[in-house]
Amino acid sequence: MDRPGTHADIARIEERIEMLNEAIAHCRKIALAAKVAIVAGAAWLALTIVGLVPLLPALLLASLAALIGGVVLAGSNTTTWNQTEAALAASEAMRRDLIEQLELRVIDNKAPTFH
Repeated sequence: MDRPGTHADIARIEERIEMLNEAIAHCRKIALAAKVAIVAGAAWLALTIVGLVPLLPALLLASLAALIGGVVLAGSNTTTWNQTEAALAASEAMRRDLIEQLELRVIDNKAPTFH
C-alpha cells in the first residue's frame, strides 16, 4: 500500500512548511523596518538640505546611515525572502507528492449510515 514512514515524512515536511511560513512572516517585519529606516533617513536628510532643521554633523551622519542601512537591509531581506518562498514551494510540492503516493480512496457519500 504505502511505504513505511510516509506519514512521518509528511509530518516532518509540514513542520518545515510551518517554519518557513514563520520565516516569511519575519521577513515581512524586516522589510517594514527597512522601509521605515529608508524613509526616516531620507526625510531627515531632505529637511537638513532644505534648511528646516539645523545642520548637525552627528544627525546628518545618522540620517545617511539609516538611509544606506535601510537600502542594504531591504536588499538582503529580499534575497532571503525569495529563497524562503522557493523552499516553501518546494516543500509544499514534496508534501503534495507524498500525499498522492498514499493512494487514498474516496468514500461514497451515498452509502447508508447508521447512527
